[in-house]
Amino acid sequence: MNNEDFNILLKLALEEDLKEIGDVTSRAIFDKEITTAVLFSKDSGILAGIDFFKQVFHQVDPSLEVILSVSDGQVLSPGDKVAEISGRTRSILEAERTAINFLSFLSGIATETDKYVLAAQKAGKALILDTRKTLPAYRSLSKYAVTVGGGTNHRMGLYDMVMIKDNHIDAAGSISAAVQKVRSTWDKSFLIEVECRNLEEVREAIELEVDIIMLDNMDPPMVIEAVKLGKGNIQFEASGNMDLEKIQKFSPTGVDFLSVGKLTHSVIAFDFSLKIG
Repeated sequence: MNNEDFNILLKLALEEDLKEIGDVTSRAIFDKEITTAVLFSKDSGILAGIDFFKQVFHQVDPSLEVILSVSDGQVLSPGDKVAEISGRTRSILEAERTAINFLSFLSGIATETDKYVLAAQKAGKALILDTRKTLPAYRSLSKYAVTVGGGTNHRMGLYDMVMIKDNHIDAAGSISAAVQKVRSTWDKSFLIEVECRNLEEVREAIELEVDIIMLDNMDPPMVIEAVKLGKGNIQFEASGNMDLEKIQKFSPTGVDFLSVGKLTHSVIAFDFSLKIG
């Protein structure tokens, strides 16, 4: 996780919540009062983003003391103490919501990823991949949380890996035409993954010796046939609205990866509670 990416988001988040005037409620009620607040878990799952949580408080008021009771990757249960914050009451209240928002979002992703990883491991050998289906500007954070939950990052963006998808293929005329143009431009600078919709396209991609073949929206029997065509010489990824039930059906097919978009675009936020006193 690039801390610079988080600093940009943190600046925007605090500006969004405080503007120039700050928390008008807390500033009216409190001045220099000192207090201690404790963050508790109200859910069960995997913690992710605790250092970012801490950074929010220090950004609002560097004098605040934040003591962490747990670290990223640890399993939480309802009632577990997560952190303690001491200092000016007004500062704690100004930072509270932004800090918890980051922590809830990232812990939700890590918790859901852990469920998918365990389901895949029980049924086969496939690794769980994330996708580019992320909230804009939150990709780096989201993908960090996926790794905390035991998942594997796919490409970070359009810049670090070649992914030839259906629209590329249709516009270029064929998989062969698209791959040839990529190789003439980039040679071997990037891994090449090709999305295939049927076994005929799988055969074409195998003959081109691409690095990875994505099997898009195929059923398990067809995925098994595709993997057999590869004869262990190429990596395969299965995708297509993967849920926990599908993971258990596709992991035994022999694919190397299962990509899950919902890990980063529709998880439930992890529930935390901050109590003063």
